Amino acid sequence: MKIDSKIKTHLKKLLAVSIILICSVPIFPLAVASSKSFEINSNNTPLNIEEQDLYLLRVEHYLYVNASDDVGIFHIRFSFPPDYAYQVPLLLELYNDSTLSAIVHYDIENDTLPPNKIINFTLNPMKKYDSVLLHFSCWVLLKNHNFDDLPPYIKIPKKYQLPEETKQWLVSTKEVQLHSLLIRNKAQQLHGLSNNLIRYAGRIAPFIKNHRYAFFVFELRTGLLLSQDARTTLLMNGENVGRSHLACAFFRTYHIPARVLLVNNDQGFWTQMHYMVEYYCPGYGWVLLETTRGISPYATYHQVINRVCYPQDEEDTKKDYIFPFMKGEERWLWIDNEYVSPYYVDCNTGSKSQMFTEANISTDQMTADYAFVLTQMVFRQYQGFLGKNLSSENQEHFQNAIMYQQQAIFTLKQSQSFDGYLNLLNMAYDEYQDIYR
Repeated sequence: MKIDSKIKTHLKKLLAVSIILICSVPIFPLAVASSKSFEINSNNTPLNIEEQDLYLLRVEHYLYVNASDDVGIFHIRFSFPPDYAYQVPLLLELYNDSTLSAIVHYDIENDTLPPNKIINFTLNPMKKYDSVLLHFSCWVLLKNHNFDDLPPYIKIPKKYQLPEETKQWLVSTKEVQLHSLLIRNKAQQLHGLSNNLIRYAGRIAPFIKNHRYAFFVFELRTGLLLSQDARTTLLMNGENVGRSHLACAFFRTYHIPARVLLVNNDQGFWTQMHYMVEYYCPGYGWVLLETTRGISPYATYHQVINRVCYPQDEEDTKKDYIFPFMKGEERWLWIDNEYVSPYYVDCNTGSKSQMFTEANISTDQMTADYAFVLTQMVFRQYQGFLGKNLSSENQEHFQNAIMYQQQAIFTLKQSQSFDGYLNLLNMAYDEYQDIYR
């Protein structure tokens, strides 16, 4: 495929992409096929040509904050989609209806817990009872993975067989209580006589969805949702928060690393945040599980991951602003002033979030891999220069690069033109490179 007329420049980029693809260690194999087609070679032998579904996703956030007293300059840190296995961020778009006069500046930082990223908003002082709106979207390019290459049988591992970096997701926390006899007894029932991890996961997901569902409906309609820890959820059911904690408890009981994911998914209505789970399969990697729909494994294109939660996230919980009795939510935003708080009424008024699928395109695996890595390269340049003091000449290159990124998004969204998307990203990359010269 002809990507651009600047042959020498793009040969260098292709070489860089090849090096990254060879040296990177993915969470699961990069060659993820969503569908297959066949070509006939000169010997009339069918050749298996893999295709990859790519999705352009957008997560839109409304964050209203109120001041209960006069405050000075403060910061709001908000989770931003990480560059993670099958998704890569493209751009942060701040809308004009935001309280722009309140924003001193903002940038995207790498969180201390990889691969997470944080938007760091610095805001001007606020008077008592003042309000500020931050209205922004996060654009993400995503490879769909249905986990159809997941083996039907994977033996539940012993602790010593696990990679060292996964063992931190085996611990007991105040939200995931591994020492609860109720949880251990139910885990034993779900485990049964089979030592098949895939089968065990397939039992956990529908159980948590359907377990004492009438209690959940009553709690939801009355607003009397209780603590969202694993034990309470087993007793009374709970929101997606508690369901994820319970799933983690079931997995960790049998020395299977499991962690909570904060996501925005395609529910079709505004939410605060949605919670899902990943569990670790030895020899394969992390696998998505959706307890709200009772499905394991769960395809990647349904959601954008905002944060991979660590055990310390389970310990550092926030209270819910819609249901004041519901506790146990992992944080996705942090405000460093006690007199400033988010404003929630329901998921129609005040702060809210929603994911939108803006485009879906199928292409061959090689082109998909090229697009994915090129997007990674451009975003890393964008993140590196965002919020930095640049000379007037370099600021012009930076703005040109952002313009090309925006045009690339528009082209993919409106015309489904992959050639146009790649061409414009290459132009953005060139502008970022000019800043170094």
